[in-house]
Parts: sequence; C-alpha cells; structure tokens
Amino acid sequence: MSDTNGAIIPEQGWHCLHLFYRVEQGQWQMLGPDEQRAAKTRLSSLVQEVRALPDTQLLTLSVVTPKADFGFVLITPDLHAANRIEKQISFALGADVLMPVYSYLSLTEESEYATSPDEYAAVLAAEQVTPGTEEYDKSMAAFDERMKHYRHDRVYPTLPDWPVVCFYNMSKRRGEQRNWYALPFEDRRKLMLGHGAVGRQYAGKVKQLITGSTGLDDAEWGVTLFARDTFQIKSIVYQMRFDPVSADYADFGEFYIGLQLPLDELFRRLQL
Repeated sequence: MSDTNGAIIPEQGWHCLHLFYRVEQGQWQMLGPDEQRAAKTRLSSLVQEVRALPDTQLLTLSVVTPKADFGFVLITPDLHAANRIEKQISFALGADVLMPVYSYLSLTEESEYATSPDEYAAVLAAEQVTPGTEEYDKSMAAFDERMKHYRHDRVYPTLPDWPVVCFYNMSKRRGEQRNWYALPFEDRRKLMLGHGAVGRQYAGKVKQLITGSTGLDDAEWGVTLFARDTFQIKSIVYQMRFDPVSADYADFGEFYIGLQLPLDELFRRLQL
C-alpha cells in the first residue's frame, strides 16, 4: 500500500478548490452563545493556519446571491492538504451548520496556445525589425522575459485582493456541428490568440485565473475573474460571448459572484 500521509503534489501546477456553502440557520440557532463563539473562533483559527501553509492561499467570500452564503477559494500544492482543509472547513462551525451547495476541483496550468518565439519573430518581421540587429535582439529578449513571467504566473499564481470575484466552469463543445477537438491545432491556436486579445483589453481591470479540470471535475476548466466592480465582470464576459471561441465552441456552467471579506465581517453579514 502507498503511504496515505505522503504528499500528492502534481508534476506541474497547484490544486485549486472552489467551495460554496449554505448556512443552516436553524442548526446554528440550536447552539448556545458559548458554542457559537467557539465555532467562529475555530473557523477563524483554521483560516489563519491554512494561510500560513507553504504555497497556500485561501480566500473567504460572501456570495452575493442566495445560491450560497460562504465561498472559499483554496490553492495549495498537496492534494492531501486540499482534502483535509475542505473537511475541516465543512465541520468548523459545527455538525450540519455549513452545508455544501457547490464545489469544483482543478489545477493551475500553462496555456498550450501561448505565443511562441517563432510567432513573435514573425510579428517583428512584419514590423520590419531585422534579425541580428540590436533592436531585434532586445525585442526577443524582452519577449522571452515576459513569457517566463506569464507562464510562472499561470502555473503558480498569486491571487489578488480585488473585492469582486466571479467563478464559473466551462467546457469546449464536442457536438456533431461544432467539435473543438476535431479542429487542427493551428486553427485552435489562431482562435485562442484572438480570444486572448479580447481579454488583454481588460488589463488592469480584470484579472483571470484559468484552471484545468479535465478528469478532475465535471467540466474542463474553471474560470475565476477578479475585479474592483461588477461592471468589468459583466463587460468582459459579454464581449467574450461574441468571440468565436465562446460563441461557437463554449458551454458554461453556473456563475457565482462573491465579495472578498474578512471572516469577522462575513459573520456579521450572515448574522452569526
């Protein structure tokens, strides 16, 4: 038998768990004042302990609609740690107080459609930048440095503290009329480059966390958007709908909108 306590860390990327819960107020009200204080202290201590783990991030969200009350976004390398933390969160406020309504497991990942050095060299050629010149060498070096940071930020991200968080899952269509996986790779790459160009229009306004979930959950990707206001979320998703990657090939799950809040404010809002 394998060691059940040994870390399970993926070859590339970190595990990402999105967790959404409803508070069973009737069950909560059955607890006495001392039990309620102890339960809130237990969850607060757990959040602090999790955030102190290496390479681990945990966001606490107030879900804006009645789809859920609490939301958590967890990123951590070890699958055992992710599983343990999920169980601890579920029971932190007492038995049957936090009831799970939705969860999603995925991995941070590098995009397979990122611009290649050859493609960027073609861009420079179109701009009449001659290979072997100082300008060309500097441009290529700057491109290599940008891509190194881009790949690292995709695979090992730092989640922003922006207040508005939107999460949804998505998959590419595999129907008879539209089958993303039947397209040649170069066709998919061109479509994704155009798709990415739409997203780059929102630089500084929306930050994206794209995580892969093929074989890990029901859809193929998890999309987490961070913004300072809801208009930017609405705007980028709306614009993306007109891009062929979304219009012709994408199917979307439910949308969850949350606000990043400290636990003490979350407790107040939920009257706990």
